[in-house]
Amino acid sequence: MKFHLETKRLILRYITPLDVNGMFELDSNAHVHKYLGNNPITTKAQARDNITFINRQYKERGIARFAAIEKSSGQFIGWSGLKYNTGDKETIGTKRDFYDIGYRFIPEFWGKGYATESSIAILNYGFNNLNLPTIYGAAEIENIASNAVLKKIGLNHTEQFELEGKLINWYKLNKEDYAKTVS
Repeated sequence: MKFHLETKRLILRYITPLDVNGMFELDSNAHVHKYLGNNPITTKAQARDNITFINRQYKERGIARFAAIEKSSGQFIGWSGLKYNTGDKETIGTKRDFYDIGYRFIPEFWGKGYATESSIAILNYGFNNLNLPTIYGAAEIENIASNAVLKKIGLNHTEQFELEGKLINWYKLNKEDYAKTVS
């Protein structure tokens, strides 16, 4: 099974073992992990393990995060996509068994609208191709940029909860509400 989605400036595709250098650059960066538990990876072996985990999600859950490739440079700039969270280890707040939208980019690509651009395409894919009823999103309240993206793409703030000592904003968008915004 292959996945390929294009936006004006990005190609979204499966993450492969060939993306190890980009994944290492992304996930070893302390700035990237500021709102992700401040636990960046330190080795390429960890990047390979993350890629293996994501590839397992493609096979077992039918969806996972996708490599974001900048069309103009051909460079891996991060990832964007949906993740199906299920089971005790993937419960967030009181939520269990849900699809969440996420994005993570190498800092030199921040502030260029890539999170918004890719997320709009991912929402469209989730609602129209996967026929998902609801897509969720979460961001630490102090992560101003991520909260702004979630609002900009149409998710509605529903509550706050605490996770590992941090306050998290919880957002959601139903398929019916999404359909109203794109019609």
